[in-house]
Formats: sequence, structure tokens, C-alpha cells
Amino acid sequence: MALDPGESPGFLLWHATLRWQRDIAAALAPLGLTHVQFVLLACAWWLNGQGEHPNQLALARQAGTDVKMTSQVLRTLEGKGLVEREVDPADTRAKRLRVTDAGAALAPRAIEAVEQVDARFFRPVAVDAAIALLGRLAHPEP
Repeated sequence: MALDPGESPGFLLWHATLRWQRDIAAALAPLGLTHVQFVLLACAWWLNGQGEHPNQLALARQAGTDVKMTSQVLRTLEGKGLVEREVDPADTRAKRLRVTDAGAALAPRAIEAVEQVDARFFRPVAVDAAIALLGRLAHPEP
């Protein structure tokens, strides 16, 4: 039997996701970033901070994004002067990613803006409960 839309977990998740995405987009717009640009910049910045200089494939895996789309967005971030792609000495076909000084200055500001949105958005739910549920949904056990 079909559920009322207000009783459908998927439908409610859809609406919650749309609201969250609108809030994230609004927070990032003054910084000149789209949501996907933010995710890739933040992941690259974090990986660089761990001493890693990932190639595009490794960044896409970290971010959970499509490899081709990642390449296109990285071109945009490179054009904005936020990341640089350098030839990997171990594999000249691959490009290693390095966040520029401008990207390293912007990334923490963008992360703070997104974390503020997350804090407001998830306020009705205990943080540990939200993380547990979303972790199970994002990475279900086989």
C-alpha cells in the first residue's frame, strides 16, 4: 500500500536534501563557490594538509564524485586560482593537485560557512544520532 507522501522516508529525504542544498548554496555564494566546487576544494585542502597531493581520481574517490565531473570542476577551480594541477613525476599522464595559497585561505572560511549551515539544519537532531544515521545510509553494510 502506498504511503502518504508525509510518511514516505524517501520523499521526506528528498525535501530535506533540497532545503539543505539551498541553504548551502546561499552560504557559499558570497564566497564565489558552488557546492561541488566547495566539496572538491575542501577535500583537496584536507588531503594536502595530510601531506598528500592526490590526483583527480583520488580526489573524486575522497569526495564521492564522478571522475569526469571532477575534472571539469577542477578546471574551474584552477581558473579561479584556487588549485594547481602539476604533472605527477611517478606517472606523467596523471596530474597531482595542490591547493594554492588563495585556495588555502578560502577553504577554512567556506568550511566554517558550511558547518554553520549544518549546525542550524541538524539542530533538531542530536549530532551523534545524525552522524550514525547518515553514516549507515551513506555506507550500508553488505
